[in-house]
Amino acid sequence: MILQDLNRVRQITVIAARHGFGELAERAGLWRIVGRKEKVEVSPEAQRASTARRFRMLLNDLGPTFVKLGQVLSTRADLLPAEYIDELAMLQDHVEPIPLEAVHAQIEDSLGAPVDALFATIDPSPLAAASIAQVHRAVTLEGEEVVVKVQRPGIAARIDSDLGVLRSLARLLEAVVEETGVYTPTGIVDEFDRAIHEELDFINEATNIRAFLENHRERPYLKIPRVYATLSSRTVLTLEFIRGVKLNPAELSEPERKAIAQNILDASFRQLFEDGLFHGDPHPGNLLLMEDHRLALLDFGVVGRLSRPMQETLVMLCLAVALKDSESVARILYRMGVPDARANLVGFRNDIEALLGQHLATTLGQVDTRSLLRDLLDLAVKYRIRIPKEYALLSRASVSTEGMLRSLYPEMNIIEVALPYAKELLAGRYDPMQLQGGLMRTLLRFQSMAQDLPTQLSQILLDMESGKFTVTVRADQFDKLNENLRSAAVIAFMGLCACGFIVGAFISFAPKPWMYGNVPVLGAVGIAVAAAFFGAAITWYLFGGRGLGKVRLSRFLKKPRRK
Repeated sequence: MILQDLNRVRQITVIAARHGFGELAERAGLWRIVGRKEKVEVSPEAQRASTARRFRMLLNDLGPTFVKLGQVLSTRADLLPAEYIDELAMLQDHVEPIPLEAVHAQIEDSLGAPVDALFATIDPSPLAAASIAQVHRAVTLEGEEVVVKVQRPGIAARIDSDLGVLRSLARLLEAVVEETGVYTPTGIVDEFDRAIHEELDFINEATNIRAFLENHRERPYLKIPRVYATLSSRTVLTLEFIRGVKLNPAELSEPERKAIAQNILDASFRQLFEDGLFHGDPHPGNLLLMEDHRLALLDFGVVGRLSRPMQETLVMLCLAVALKDSESVARILYRMGVPDARANLVGFRNDIEALLGQHLATTLGQVDTRSLLRDLLDLAVKYRIRIPKEYALLSRASVSTEGMLRSLYPEMNIIEVALPYAKELLAGRYDPMQLQGGLMRTLLRFQSMAQDLPTQLSQILLDMESGKFTVTVRADQFDKLNENLRSAAVIAFMGLCACGFIVGAFISFAPKPWMYGNVPVLGAVGIAVAAAFFGAAITWYLFGGRGLGKVRLSRFLKKPRRK
């Protein structure tokens, strides 16, 4: 590590010790790396807090990169336990805004022109300031109101530097932390690396916004801001300014709250099952209520994508959960994920059956979706099934959406509202009137198995073509016979070699008998070499072979029973 990295490691170690992680730092050898150990007192707040809360406070004190790490992890219920996800969801950016001169310099450097040649005015006071970027209102040369999202100068280099330190720390932690999930510390850092670099590239966000704008063009209740391509780049993003206020259910009448809740639900359904592109963080701060009661969706840095097969799998999973079909739920989750090893499907199914019995003991309208989704993901992690990040992101988005719906219109009857969507999803696939019967469950299992079968057969054929497919027939008697024959063959070979050395030595050196007393020297050397070969054979027979020799040796070493 370079000196700058060592200073950062020392800073991280001191802050970690202050938050009660000193023992972990000691086990990872961090004090040895930085050269000396300091006495650090654990803060009183950390002494009273849980491990998850101390972890959140630690990330908050370590600065923007680590705050962003926590925010990314809070959307990935497949990486961390539920209590950590809940704590990390409370992480907020607390950063000082960058000066207006730095904003102008970043815009000019990114867009390649002076600010006054690009914008008529830029408001010196930012609308928002975060660890990655800050946002200013502005007016274009054509007089259109826009918002300009400007990346903080040098933030990419700082994040890359911290990522290098994070990787080094992750490798150290892997040596001392027992692995409990399907992701190692370095795997988590790699996931964060991909996510943060996608967010640092504003071109990705602009592409997402254009896709959302096209998908929702025919949905009049939702407003998506327009991208100004000529005023945007990798570090600057210019969007249409939308006038609106944050959702506040207390200021709305009951009919208004009901209509808005219905629009949110409809938009969520269309994103998942029609568009295959959904907003990854639909919390109230990313929704504005316009004067005409349309909803404006903001902040497209985190989005999820579902392919058609993923959409079909999601429909089957929802249906299997509604029917309390634990076997189908287990098979679908197994197919959705990537097993880290051969999973115990029987145990997985039994745990899911208990979980569904716990959460679906009452009517579907009273189901706690947050707990159900979280527990299903925790089970997948327990059985080492790596769920794709799209599904984990969907879980977070679903929980946020459900929270908004409950705050807007808690009297909403989930069954009545969801029934039209269920009929639409099941149209042409099943008869909705048979949802309570055994026929539906049978058809669901058959479809699940039918979808699994081609994949399994294809894998078998690929293994056969590549020569990896083998069939092993085992029998204890044949194994013992094989080991005995192999042992006998090796001993016979070594014995022949020994005899050959003895005879060869006497024949070859008979004309020139070098005598020591009455003993021929070369003959004695041949006998010694032969004895070495024979000793090696006996040694292999007793200690190296897996046949009768090993059995006899074990009998020889076995302690006699006391009478």
